[in-house]
Amino acid sequence: MGAAGDTSASRESPGHRRSQAPPSIMTHYDFAKDFHARYDQAVGLYGQGRRSPDTYFDPAEREWLAANGLTPQHLYDYAEDHHAQGEPGYDQALAIELVRRDYFLNEQQGKPSGKLLDEASLPAKTEAVDGIEWLPRLLPKAAAKLRGELPPSLMYCCGGDRRFFKTHDILPAEFLAAVWRSRGRDRAVIDWVARRSKVAAK
Repeated sequence: MGAAGDTSASRESPGHRRSQAPPSIMTHYDFAKDFHARYDQAVGLYGQGRRSPDTYFDPAEREWLAANGLTPQHLYDYAEDHHAQGEPGYDQALAIELVRRDYFLNEQQGKPSGKLLDEASLPAKTEAVDGIEWLPRLLPKAAAKLRGELPPSLMYCCGGDRRFFKTHDILPAEFLAAVWRSRGRDRAVIDWVARRSKVAAK
């Protein structure tokens, strides 16, 4: 489950109504509003006991998600952790997905990479670099999130990620943007985290 670590799968009454589907033509200006509607929809359906993300959205909604670099699994993960721990919440989710969306539309020109990260290739959760645990695991996860390459079993900003971000006083979207700026230079991100961590420890 996303709340427990890496892995994944407002309460609404059983009478929860699906919000109006977003327009087939994407409106950039309305992304935050439309994303909020999809987020609330997923949270409501999860609260009703629905556990299959493939059943959360109709074809028009899935088309909208895909046009913005999203998948039903992303919304499912947020909904799952919303109910389990009340985190990361809509605000954090929006900030994260704005960075991912920017990367998708401008770096990837709106085209999925077609690749998925092999979860078995990730460093162990206890691995550390420069004395900072979790960071070796988080770096490739964040890079995969940027590129839309996380498998359904992994969530960016899961419970383990959130512990890391809170410990080092880092906004999850900020870390994602730092990974983007680094252009694959992990050392630049590691040094940035180390500086932030020193300030957070004071």
